[in-house]
Amino acid sequence: MDSSPKKESALPSSAQRLFQALAAMAGDGVELTASALCERAGISRNALYRYNPEIVQLLHKLKKKEVDTTAETKHLIAALRSENDALRLQITQIAALVDHYFAAWQDASELLKRRESDLTHLRKSNNTELVSVRK
Repeated sequence: MDSSPKKESALPSSAQRLFQALAAMAGDGVELTASALCERAGISRNALYRYNPEIVQLLHKLKKKEVDTTAETKHLIAALRSENDALRLQITQIAALVDHYFAAWQDASELLKRRESDLTHLRKSNNTELVSVRK
C-alpha cells in the first residue's frame, strides 16, 4: 500500500482562474476581451478557446450585455443633449424678453419723469387766480 499523501494542487484550475478573472473584470467595468481575460487569468488564448467553451460563451453574453447597455446609455445621452439644447434655446429667448421689458421699463420711467417735471413746471408757471363761482 502506498501511504504517501496524494499531492493536492495548490493552484486553482485554469477554469477557476478564468471565472475569477471574468468576475473581477466585470466588476471593475473594464473592457471585456478574450486577450485581457487570458492575460488576467494567466493562460493562453488557445487554452481558453480549446478547453473552456463555457467561459467563452459567458464572455460573449457579458459583452453583448455591455453593448446593449452602451446602446441604451447612448440613447439616454442623446435624449439629454436634445433636452439641454431646448433649454439653452429657452434661456436665450427668456434673456431676450428680459432685455426687451427692461428697456421698455426704462423708457416708460424716463417718460413719466419728464411728464411729472412738465406738470410741475406748468403748475409753477401758471399764476391762476381763484375765481368765485357765486355772484
